[in-house]
Amino acid sequence: MSTPGISWLNRNVIGMAVTSFCADVGYEMVSAVLPGFLASIGVAAEALGWIEGAADALSSFMKLAAGWYSDRIGRRKPIVVLGYFLSGTALSVLAAAISWPLVLAGRLVAWFGRGIRSPLRDAMLSDSITPEARGRVFGTHRAADTAGAVTGPLIGVWLLSRLPRPNGAAPFRTIFLISVIPGLISCAAMLLLVEEKRSQGDRARKLWRSMRDLPRPYLRFLTAVGIFGAGDFAPTLLVLAAAQLLTPGLGVVRAGEIAALFYVLRNLAQALSSLPAGFLADRMDKRLLLAIGYGLGGVTAFAAAALFAWHTTAMAAIGAVFLACGVYTGIYDALEGAIPADMIRSEDRATAYGLMGAVNGVGDLVASVLVGTLWTAVSPVLAFSCAGVLMLAGGAAVTMTSGR
Repeated sequence: MSTPGISWLNRNVIGMAVTSFCADVGYEMVSAVLPGFLASIGVAAEALGWIEGAADALSSFMKLAAGWYSDRIGRRKPIVVLGYFLSGTALSVLAAAISWPLVLAGRLVAWFGRGIRSPLRDAMLSDSITPEARGRVFGTHRAADTAGAVTGPLIGVWLLSRLPRPNGAAPFRTIFLISVIPGLISCAAMLLLVEEKRSQGDRARKLWRSMRDLPRPYLRFLTAVGIFGAGDFAPTLLVLAAAQLLTPGLGVVRAGEIAALFYVLRNLAQALSSLPAGFLADRMDKRLLLAIGYGLGGVTAFAAAALFAWHTTAMAAIGAVFLACGVYTGIYDALEGAIPADMIRSEDRATAYGLMGAVNGVGDLVASVLVGTLWTAVSPVLAFSCAGVLMLAGGAAVTMTSGR
């Protein structure tokens, strides 16, 4: 079933867009207010870096395992539904946290769920449309995904301003519990709206051999992705940066609210850039466009370093950094999803997406721990500058992967 006049906008594309929108409403509601919550219970930037890095790393390595297992058994949807259930409900345990270990535990379970569902969902999405429409389909899906990432923080900020405050952490805890509602809706949407295209599978498939047999151009592409990923720090660290810059003048709660609104701006920019990037990718060299996005990421990291170097509290300057962050994320989010489908045959795609997820996971761990640790031990200026160098290097590397 497809929308008249738009042959690529079929039931699966719409169903997965709805699912991702609801899922992002839930966990981005939490992500937007999490730095403020951690500040209210006295958790440092270094701990946030380890929390984000460890969760992203677990998620990404699970992408590899889940992708390979899915290609082996020829089934994807049941694992995807389970993943959405875990990612939609696990963050509610943060409501009971009084220090960082329980926050880490909740993030690990939620990001485990994200890990087992993401490559399988992308493989299902790529199987649902024709090759010439992949850019726009992944762009549309990422736009819907990020629209949820705009709506979730807005709800979180609104609740933060309205909920009773018997103590500094109380409204944050209530938000964590409310996030379960959109999380469960996302699980139901995936279960009811999306149809799986089952395959025969290959029970003899071995993980190492599946990775080894992937095309060499794809493996070179993954190297560039990994270099960039080593500098692509978690956006919650940027939210923490805004909160720290603004807290002396506004207080911790008000600074947390405004930092969350900047996060909304970042997510809105990501949503608005994903779809145009996807359409543009269908008309030009995808890897060149991805390199441009990676380069913008490097510039954004240096701009974040400049905010601290100049002790900037101007809303326009901070907002510009978040805006640039959203644009480059929207570009690479759409392109990293579309490019593997052009290089990998259908029966190997979940493994390929999973391997890319694992590479990104190593990068996420390195980036978030690097920025968080250097921030705490030396300075945020050095932390964000190092991230910028790695991101620019990734942009340069991806331009050298066009050979077959």
